[in-house]
Amino acid sequence: MPHTPEPDEDDLDAVPPPQPVFHVEQALLGALLLDPHRLDDVNGIAADSFSTAAHAALYAAISTLPRPDPAEHAKNTTWLDRVLATALEEARGLTASYLHALVQVCPWPRHAPAYARMVEAEHARRRLLTAAERLVHTVHDASLPHPVQTALAEADALAAVVDDIANRFPPRSGVLPRTPAPPPTAADDTEAVEEEQLLLATATARPDDIDAVRWLLPDDLTLPLHAGLWQCLTTLARRDEPIDPVTVLWEAQQRGLLDYGREPDEVLRMLAEPAGSVEHWAERALRRSLLATAEHTGRRVEAYAGDSANTPFQLVAGARRALADIAAVRTRWQRAAGATPPQQRRAAPATRAGPPTTTAAHAARPTRATR
Repeated sequence: MPHTPEPDEDDLDAVPPPQPVFHVEQALLGALLLDPHRLDDVNGIAADSFSTAAHAALYAAISTLPRPDPAEHAKNTTWLDRVLATALEEARGLTASYLHALVQVCPWPRHAPAYARMVEAEHARRRLLTAAERLVHTVHDASLPHPVQTALAEADALAAVVDDIANRFPPRSGVLPRTPAPPPTAADDTEAVEEEQLLLATATARPDDIDAVRWLLPDDLTLPLHAGLWQCLTTLARRDEPIDPVTVLWEAQQRGLLDYGREPDEVLRMLAEPAGSVEHWAERALRRSLLATAEHTGRRVEAYAGDSANTPFQLVAGARRALADIAAVRTRWQRAAGATPPQQRRAAPATRAGPPTTTAAHAARPTRATR
Protein backbone atom coordinates (compact mmCIF):
# COMPACT_ATOMS: atom_id res chain seq x y z
CA MET A 1 0.00 0.00 0.00
CA PRO A 2 1.17 3.61 -0.53
CA HIS A 3 3.50 4.93 2.13
CA THR A 4 1.75 7.35 4.50
CA PRO A 5 4.21 9.50 6.42
CA GLU A 6 3.81 9.84 10.15
CA PRO A 7 3.09 13.36 11.45
CA ASP A 8 6.54 13.71 12.97
CA GLU A 9 8.36 12.32 9.96
CA ASP A 10 10.86 14.61 8.26
CA ASP A 11 9.18 14.81 4.86
CA LEU A 12 10.06 18.36 3.92
CA ASP A 13 12.46 19.79 1.37
CA ALA A 14 15.40 17.91 2.92
CA VAL A 15 14.12 14.72 1.27
CA PRO A 16 11.76 15.81 -1.53
CA PRO A 17 9.61 13.07 -3.03
CA PRO A 18 10.26 12.53 -6.71
CA GLN A 19 6.62 12.91 -7.72
CA PRO A 20 5.60 16.17 -9.42
CA VAL A 21 2.59 16.50 -7.11
CA PHE A 22 4.96 17.41 -4.26
CA HIS A 23 5.95 20.55 -6.13
CA VAL A 24 2.33 21.26 -7.03
CA GLU A 25 1.42 21.09 -3.35
CA GLN A 26 4.25 23.45 -2.52
CA ALA A 27 3.00 25.94 -5.12
CA LEU A 28 -0.56 25.74 -3.80
CA LEU A 29 0.46 26.18 -0.18
CA GLY A 30 2.76 29.04 -1.13
CA ALA A 31 -0.11 30.78 -2.92
CA LEU A 32 -2.37 30.41 0.11
CA LEU A 33 0.30 31.58 2.52
CA LEU A 34 0.97 34.63 0.38
CA ASP A 35 -2.68 35.44 -0.36
CA PRO A 36 -4.95 33.62 2.15
CA HIS A 37 -8.09 35.02 0.50
CA ARG A 38 -7.41 32.74 -2.49
CA LEU A 39 -8.69 29.88 -0.36
CA ASP A 40 -12.15 30.97 -1.57
CA ASP A 41 -11.13 29.91 -5.07
CA VAL A 42 -9.95 26.46 -3.95
CA ASN A 43 -12.39 23.56 -3.74
CA GLY A 44 -12.46 19.80 -4.05
CA ILE A 45 -9.61 19.14 -1.63
CA ALA A 46 -9.09 18.69 2.10
CA ALA A 47 -6.10 18.14 4.35
CA ASP A 48 -5.99 14.42 3.51
CA SER A 49 -5.68 15.25 -0.19
CA PHE A 50 -2.00 16.08 0.30
CA SER A 51 0.77 13.54 -0.09
CA THR A 52 2.76 14.39 3.05
CA ALA A 53 1.82 14.91 6.68
CA ALA A 54 3.52 18.33 6.76
CA HIS A 55 1.60 19.63 3.78
CA ALA A 56 -1.65 18.23 5.18
CA ALA A 57 -1.02 19.98 8.52
CA LEU A 58 -0.26 23.27 6.79
CA TYR A 59 -3.40 23.15 4.67
CA ALA A 60 -5.52 22.28 7.72
CA ALA A 61 -4.08 25.26 9.58
CA ILE A 62 -4.57 27.64 6.63
CA SER A 63 -8.17 26.56 6.10
CA THR A 64 -9.21 26.70 9.76
CA LEU A 65 -7.49 29.84 11.07
CA PRO A 66 -9.28 33.18 10.63
CA ARG A 67 -8.06 35.06 7.56
CA PRO A 68 -5.72 37.96 8.26
CA ASP A 69 -6.37 41.51 7.18
CA PRO A 70 -4.68 41.87 3.76
CA ALA A 71 -2.96 45.12 4.68
CA GLU A 72 -1.65 43.76 7.96
CA HIS A 73 -0.60 40.49 6.35
CA ALA A 74 1.54 42.41 3.87
CA LYS A 75 3.39 44.15 6.71
CA ASN A 76 4.20 41.36 9.15
CA THR A 77 4.36 37.59 9.64
CA THR A 78 1.86 37.36 12.50
CA TRP A 79 -0.57 35.17 10.59
CA LEU A 80 2.23 32.99 9.22
CA ASP A 81 3.43 32.46 12.78
CA ARG A 82 -0.06 31.32 13.78
CA VAL A 83 -0.20 28.93 10.84
CA LEU A 84 3.17 27.47 11.82
CA ALA A 85 2.20 27.10 15.48
CA THR A 86 -1.04 25.33 14.56
CA ALA A 87 0.59 23.05 12.00
CA LEU A 88 3.37 22.11 14.41
CA GLU A 89 0.80 20.31 16.54
CA GLU A 90 0.51 17.71 13.76
CA ALA A 91 3.90 17.95 12.01
CA ARG A 92 6.76 18.73 14.38
CA GLY A 93 9.35 18.95 11.59
CA LEU A 94 7.96 22.19 10.17
CA THR A 95 10.03 25.38 10.36
CA ALA A 96 9.44 29.04 9.58
CA SER A 97 12.04 28.85 6.83
CA TYR A 98 10.01 26.15 5.06
CA LEU A 99 6.92 28.36 5.03
CA HIS A 100 8.94 31.20 3.50
CA ALA A 101 10.36 28.75 0.96
CA LEU A 102 6.84 27.77 -0.04
CA VAL A 103 5.98 31.38 -0.76
CA GLN A 104 9.12 31.77 -2.85
CA VAL A 105 8.58 28.65 -4.99
CA CYS A 106 5.00 29.58 -5.96
CA PRO A 107 5.14 30.80 -9.57
CA TRP A 108 1.76 32.55 -9.67
CA PRO A 109 -0.56 32.76 -6.64
CA ARG A 110 -3.52 33.40 -8.97
CA HIS A 111 -3.02 29.86 -10.31
CA ALA A 112 -4.10 28.40 -6.96
CA PRO A 113 -7.33 26.84 -8.38
CA ALA A 114 -5.32 25.02 -11.04
CA TYR A 115 -2.85 23.76 -8.45
CA ALA A 116 -5.74 22.55 -6.27
CA ARG A 117 -7.23 20.66 -9.21
CA MET A 118 -3.89 18.89 -9.73
CA VAL A 119 -3.72 17.96 -6.04
CA GLU A 120 -7.28 16.64 -6.25
CA ALA A 121 -6.42 14.54 -9.30
CA GLU A 122 -3.40 12.96 -7.62
CA HIS A 123 -5.41 12.29 -4.48
CA ALA A 124 -8.05 10.55 -6.60
CA ARG A 125 -5.37 8.30 -8.07
CA ARG A 126 -4.09 7.37 -4.60
CA ARG A 127 -7.61 6.67 -3.34
CA LEU A 128 -8.27 4.38 -6.28
CA LEU A 129 -4.98 2.56 -5.77
CA THR A 130 -5.73 2.00 -2.08
CA ALA A 131 -9.23 0.66 -2.78
CA ALA A 132 -7.90 -1.72 -5.44
CA GLU A 133 -5.18 -3.00 -3.12
CA ARG A 134 -7.77 -3.70 -0.44
CA LEU A 135 -9.82 -5.74 -2.88
CA VAL A 136 -6.83 -7.87 -3.87
CA HIS A 137 -5.83 -8.32 -0.21
CA THR A 138 -9.34 -9.47 0.67
CA VAL A 139 -9.31 -12.18 -1.99
CA HIS A 140 -6.14 -13.64 -0.48
CA ASP A 141 -7.20 -13.33 3.17
CA ALA A 142 -7.74 -16.95 4.23
CA SER A 143 -9.02 -15.91 7.67
CA LEU A 144 -12.27 -14.42 6.34
CA PRO A 145 -15.37 -16.45 7.30
CA HIS A 146 -17.31 -15.23 4.25
CA PRO A 147 -14.75 -14.40 1.54
CA VAL A 148 -17.23 -13.91 -1.29
CA GLN A 149 -19.40 -11.46 0.62
CA THR A 150 -16.35 -9.57 1.85
CA ALA A 151 -14.81 -9.42 -1.61
CA LEU A 152 -18.06 -8.12 -3.07
CA ALA A 153 -18.24 -5.50 -0.32
CA GLU A 154 -14.73 -4.34 -1.20
CA ALA A 155 -15.70 -4.28 -4.87
CA ASP A 156 -18.63 -2.05 -3.94
CA ALA A 157 -16.27 0.20 -1.99
CA LEU A 158 -14.00 0.41 -5.03
CA ALA A 159 -16.99 1.24 -7.22
CA ALA A 160 -18.02 3.99 -4.78
CA VAL A 161 -14.55 5.55 -5.07
CA VAL A 162 -14.80 5.38 -8.86
CA ASP A 163 -18.21 7.04 -8.79
CA ASP A 164 -16.95 9.81 -6.54
CA ILE A 165 -13.99 10.46 -8.84
CA ALA A 166 -16.35 10.45 -11.82
CA ASN A 167 -18.46 13.12 -10.14
CA ARG A 168 -15.37 15.25 -9.66
CA PHE A 169 -13.85 14.43 -13.05
CA PRO A 170 -16.63 13.45 -15.47
CA PRO A 171 -15.21 10.79 -17.80
CA ARG A 172 -14.68 11.56 -21.45
CA SER A 173 -16.03 9.03 -23.91
CA GLY A 174 -13.47 6.69 -25.40
CA VAL A 175 -10.65 7.73 -23.07
CA LEU A 176 -9.16 4.52 -21.66
CA PRO A 177 -5.96 4.09 -19.65
CA ARG A 178 -2.84 3.79 -21.72
CA THR A 179 -1.52 1.19 -19.24
CA PRO A 180 -1.84 -2.42 -20.46
CA ALA A 181 -3.94 -4.60 -18.18
CA PRO A 182 -1.98 -7.31 -16.37
CA PRO A 183 -2.63 -10.90 -17.51
CA PRO A 184 -4.84 -13.05 -15.27
CA THR A 185 -2.99 -14.87 -12.53
CA ALA A 186 -2.14 -18.39 -13.63
CA ALA A 187 -4.21 -20.94 -11.75
CA ASP A 188 -2.19 -23.51 -9.82
CA ASP A 189 -4.74 -24.94 -7.43
CA THR A 190 -4.78 -28.69 -6.92
CA GLU A 191 -8.04 -28.48 -4.97
CA ALA A 192 -9.70 -26.59 -7.82
CA VAL A 193 -8.57 -29.16 -10.37
CA GLU A 194 -9.88 -32.05 -8.27
CA GLU A 195 -13.21 -30.35 -7.60
CA GLU A 196 -13.69 -29.55 -11.28
CA GLN A 197 -13.01 -33.18 -12.15
CA LEU A 198 -15.67 -34.21 -9.64
CA LEU A 199 -18.07 -31.69 -11.17
CA LEU A 200 -17.53 -33.12 -14.64
CA ALA A 201 -17.83 -36.72 -13.48
CA THR A 202 -20.94 -36.05 -11.40
CA ALA A 203 -22.61 -34.12 -14.23
CA THR A 204 -21.82 -37.01 -16.56
CA ALA A 205 -23.44 -39.45 -14.11
CA ARG A 206 -26.42 -37.16 -13.39
CA PRO A 207 -27.06 -35.20 -16.59
CA ASP A 208 -30.58 -34.24 -15.51
CA ASP A 209 -29.01 -31.89 -12.94
CA ILE A 210 -27.03 -29.89 -15.52
CA ASP A 211 -29.99 -27.67 -16.36
CA ALA A 212 -30.19 -26.52 -12.71
CA VAL A 213 -26.71 -24.98 -12.91
CA ARG A 214 -27.05 -23.01 -16.13
CA TRP A 215 -25.38 -20.11 -14.31
CA LEU A 216 -22.02 -21.94 -14.51
CA LEU A 217 -20.06 -21.05 -17.65
CA PRO A 218 -17.04 -22.84 -19.16
CA ASP A 219 -14.83 -19.82 -18.39
CA ASP A 220 -15.50 -20.36 -14.68
CA LEU A 221 -13.32 -23.48 -14.73
CA THR A 222 -9.58 -23.14 -14.28
CA LEU A 223 -8.25 -25.54 -16.95
CA PRO A 224 -8.99 -25.29 -20.69
CA LEU A 225 -9.72 -29.02 -20.84
CA HIS A 226 -12.22 -28.77 -18.00
CA ALA A 227 -13.87 -25.75 -19.60
CA GLY A 228 -14.16 -27.62 -22.87
CA LEU A 229 -15.60 -30.72 -21.24
CA TRP A 230 -18.19 -28.64 -19.40
CA GLN A 231 -19.17 -27.11 -22.72
CA CYS A 232 -19.49 -30.62 -24.15
CA LEU A 233 -21.80 -31.60 -21.31
CA THR A 234 -24.02 -28.54 -21.56
CA THR A 235 -24.22 -28.89 -25.35
CA LEU A 236 -25.23 -32.54 -25.17
CA ALA A 237 -27.79 -31.75 -22.47
CA ARG A 238 -29.23 -28.91 -24.55
CA ARG A 239 -29.58 -31.25 -27.55
CA ASP A 240 -31.17 -33.86 -25.27
CA GLU A 241 -28.60 -36.40 -26.49
CA PRO A 242 -27.35 -39.39 -24.47
CA ILE A 243 -24.70 -38.48 -21.89
CA ASP A 244 -22.14 -40.88 -20.48
CA PRO A 245 -18.31 -40.92 -20.41
CA VAL A 246 -18.11 -42.31 -23.95
CA THR A 247 -20.47 -39.77 -25.54
CA VAL A 248 -18.72 -36.94 -23.75
CA LEU A 249 -15.34 -38.23 -24.92
CA TRP A 250 -16.58 -38.35 -28.51
CA GLU A 251 -17.89 -34.79 -28.30
CA ALA A 252 -14.55 -33.73 -26.82
CA GLN A 253 -12.73 -35.25 -29.76
CA GLN A 254 -14.96 -33.35 -32.20
CA ARG A 255 -14.00 -30.12 -30.44
CA GLY A 256 -10.27 -30.85 -30.44
CA LEU A 257 -10.06 -31.04 -26.65
CA LEU A 258 -7.80 -34.07 -26.69
CA ASP A 259 -5.11 -31.81 -28.12
CA TYR A 260 -4.49 -30.60 -24.54
CA GLY A 261 -2.34 -33.69 -23.97
CA ARG A 262 -4.82 -35.96 -22.16
CA GLU A 263 -5.19 -39.48 -23.40
CA PRO A 264 -8.72 -40.79 -24.07
CA ASP A 265 -8.51 -43.37 -21.30
CA GLU A 266 -7.52 -40.64 -18.82
CA VAL A 267 -10.59 -38.64 -19.72
CA LEU A 268 -12.79 -41.71 -19.41
CA ARG A 269 -11.41 -42.51 -15.95
CA MET A 270 -11.92 -38.92 -14.82
CA LEU A 271 -15.54 -38.89 -16.01
CA ALA A 272 -16.28 -42.19 -14.30
CA GLU A 273 -15.63 -41.06 -10.70
CA PRO A 274 -18.66 -39.02 -9.54
CA ALA A 275 -19.23 -37.84 -5.99
CA GLY A 276 -21.62 -35.50 -4.23
CA SER A 277 -23.95 -33.30 -6.23
CA VAL A 278 -23.60 -31.28 -9.41
CA GLU A 279 -24.90 -28.16 -7.66
CA HIS A 280 -22.33 -28.39 -4.89
CA TRP A 281 -19.33 -28.61 -7.22
CA ALA A 282 -20.79 -26.03 -9.61
CA GLU A 283 -21.26 -23.55 -6.78
CA ARG A 284 -17.70 -24.18 -5.62
CA ALA A 285 -16.41 -23.51 -9.13
CA LEU A 286 -18.45 -20.31 -9.47
CA ARG A 287 -17.27 -19.12 -6.06
CA ARG A 288 -13.68 -19.63 -7.12
CA SER A 289 -14.34 -17.86 -10.42
CA LEU A 290 -15.87 -14.86 -8.65
CA LEU A 291 -12.87 -14.48 -6.35
CA ALA A 292 -10.46 -14.86 -9.27
CA THR A 293 -12.37 -12.19 -11.19
CA ALA A 294 -12.29 -9.89 -8.17
CA GLU A 295 -8.53 -10.34 -7.88
CA HIS A 296 -7.97 -9.65 -11.57
CA THR A 297 -10.20 -6.58 -11.40
CA GLY A 298 -8.25 -5.28 -8.42
CA ARG A 299 -4.94 -5.85 -10.16
CA ARG A 300 -6.17 -4.12 -13.32
CA VAL A 301 -7.22 -1.05 -11.34
CA GLU A 302 -3.94 -1.21 -9.42
CA ALA A 303 -2.04 -1.11 -12.71
CA TYR A 304 -4.07 1.82 -13.98
CA ALA A 305 -3.82 3.82 -10.75
CA GLY A 306 -0.14 2.97 -10.35
CA ASP A 307 0.64 4.74 -13.62
CA SER A 308 0.80 8.45 -12.81
CA ALA A 309 0.46 9.29 -16.50
CA ASN A 310 -3.20 8.25 -16.47
CA THR A 311 -5.65 11.09 -15.97
CA PRO A 312 -8.67 10.80 -13.65
CA PHE A 313 -10.83 10.51 -16.77
CA GLN A 314 -8.84 7.49 -17.92
CA LEU A 315 -8.87 5.93 -14.45
CA VAL A 316 -12.65 6.16 -14.24
CA ALA A 317 -13.14 4.64 -17.68
CA GLY A 318 -10.67 1.81 -17.07
CA ALA A 319 -11.91 1.02 -13.55
CA ARG A 320 -15.54 0.89 -14.64
CA ARG A 321 -14.71 -1.49 -17.45
CA ALA A 322 -12.83 -3.72 -14.99
CA LEU A 323 -15.67 -3.62 -12.45
CA ALA A 324 -18.13 -4.72 -15.13
CA ASP A 325 -16.46 -8.15 -15.06
CA ILE A 326 -17.26 -8.55 -11.36
CA ALA A 327 -20.84 -7.41 -11.92
CA ALA A 328 -21.37 -10.13 -14.53
CA VAL A 329 -20.12 -12.91 -12.25
CA ARG A 330 -21.98 -11.46 -9.25
CA THR A 331 -25.27 -11.74 -11.14
CA ARG A 332 -24.68 -15.41 -11.79
CA TRP A 333 -23.57 -15.95 -8.20
CA GLN A 334 -26.83 -14.45 -6.96
CA ARG A 335 -28.76 -16.74 -9.29
CA ALA A 336 -26.83 -19.72 -7.96
CA ALA A 337 -27.36 -18.76 -4.33
CA GLY A 338 -31.04 -18.15 -4.91
CA ALA A 339 -31.58 -21.37 -6.81
CA THR A 340 -29.92 -23.63 -4.25
CA PRO A 341 -32.00 -24.27 -1.10
CA PRO A 342 -29.98 -23.81 2.14
CA GLN A 343 -30.44 -27.46 3.13
CA GLN A 344 -28.76 -28.50 -0.12
CA ARG A 345 -25.64 -26.34 0.48
CA ARG A 346 -23.63 -28.79 2.52
CA ALA A 347 -20.16 -30.24 2.33
CA ALA A 348 -19.74 -32.99 -0.22
CA PRO A 349 -18.76 -36.42 1.05
CA ALA A 350 -15.06 -36.93 1.54
CA THR A 351 -15.07 -40.26 -0.23
CA ARG A 352 -15.88 -40.66 -3.89
CA ALA A 353 -19.03 -42.61 -3.29
CA GLY A 354 -21.81 -42.86 -5.83
CA PRO A 355 -24.18 -39.92 -6.18
CA PRO A 356 -26.97 -39.73 -3.59
CA THR A 357 -30.31 -41.02 -4.83
CA THR A 358 -32.61 -40.01 -1.99
CA THR A 359 -36.22 -39.28 -2.79
CA ALA A 360 -35.93 -35.77 -1.36
CA ALA A 361 -32.98 -34.93 -3.58
CA HIS A 362 -34.79 -36.09 -6.73
CA ALA A 363 -37.96 -34.29 -5.76
CA ALA A 364 -36.15 -31.01 -5.37
CA ARG A 365 -34.61 -31.05 -8.85
CA PRO A 366 -37.67 -30.15 -10.97
CA THR A 367 -38.39 -27.15 -8.72
CA ARG A 368 -34.85 -25.76 -9.13
CA ALA A 369 -34.83 -26.39 -12.86
CA THR A 370 -37.97 -24.34 -13.43
CA ARG A 371 -36.57 -21.24 -11.74
